[in-house]
Amino acid sequence: MDTDAAPWLGWWPQAWRLAAAAAVGIPVWLVTGVLLKWQAAGTGSWFLIGDPLVAVGCLTALVWRRRFPLAVAMTVAIASTASTLATGAALMALGSVSTRRRLVEIGVVGLAYVTASQFAVGLYPVQGPSPPGPLWALLTFPALTAGIAAAVGMAIGARRAEVRSLRDRAESAEREQTARAAQARALERNRIAREMHDVLAHRISLVAMQAGVLDHRGDLTPEENRVLVRSIADGSHQALEELRDVLGVLRADPTRPEPPQPSLDRIPELAADARASGLDVTLTTSLTADPPDVVGRTCYRIVQEGLTNAAKHAPGAHIHITLEGTEGDTLEVSVRNSPAITENVRPPASGFGLLGLGERITLAGGTLDHHRTPDNGYVLTARLPWPNPTHEKRT
Repeated sequence: MDTDAAPWLGWWPQAWRLAAAAAVGIPVWLVTGVLLKWQAAGTGSWFLIGDPLVAVGCLTALVWRRRFPLAVAMTVAIASTASTLATGAALMALGSVSTRRRLVEIGVVGLAYVTASQFAVGLYPVQGPSPPGPLWALLTFPALTAGIAAAVGMAIGARRAEVRSLRDRAESAEREQTARAAQARALERNRIAREMHDVLAHRISLVAMQAGVLDHRGDLTPEENRVLVRSIADGSHQALEELRDVLGVLRADPTRPEPPQPSLDRIPELAADARASGLDVTLTTSLTADPPDVVGRTCYRIVQEGLTNAAKHAPGAHIHITLEGTEGDTLEVSVRNSPAITENVRPPASGFGLLGLGERITLAGGTLDHHRTPDNGYVLTARLPWPNPTHEKRT
């Protein structure tokens, strides 16, 4: 079976094509019969019975022309030698094989058709006793009809190839669009997950730490208990407010701009909130200029993640935040905590904080390093590029 063949036709397209092939052969058969009668040669039983039977066989063979185009075309072309009524079937077979636009096949089938037409002249001598004309005259009409059939077939084949190419391109574009949409959804889900982690993990860690202190310390005075309970309530309320802000962005009109995210100028406030929640935090900065917004936002998230991890895994430890760098070089952020002093309360942990932070820093063109210190503490360090604004304008 030919794997390049066109798809199988339905019954109606198949029927009208076969009817058209039969309609082309009927006039040839009738004209031949009239000439035989006129020249008193007689039609004979073959012309009346055998010729139509061969034509029916050829038309039946055309049903499989799309599955076996070359074999069917050669069979019908050779069989048309014994049947003038099969002329239309032979031309249709030639046109069908020409849709493949293979010159060797077209030439072989066309030659078989022209040769068969010369044998048909011997089968039905309609010229009578007069001598036959020159060979070129006998070949002109069959060659002309074969050329027309081949040209029509090649045009149909070119049109099919163009339609197939356009369909493949449309399907490829649709697949690419679907892939891009799926990738965009995945990126958006990752972005939302990072934002949710950044917003909630820090607040919930502080709340869990304070709740652990309240649970494990039985020597607290009523006033200290009230302060811790109030801090837990305030932290929970702030977590809900920040969560509401994130969800509000997700539900908002896509054309509506997102609210500004916290940047480098919010780090002192972040450290103050952590101190108010009971963490021992100090902040040292030697920055004399403001970095770009992307660097500032990433720096804020680094400090936030460092405080969150320290609150989770090293309760009671001293946390030292360091910001240093120069414009046109790099900005280095360091969050270092001493070993834990009190027992770990095992707060809920997502396990994706440092992973998401690493993605943020990579997108900003920086590097991330985190490891334990010799005194069993922990240090989180990131280096971010700090481009020179004048250099950016020149480039």
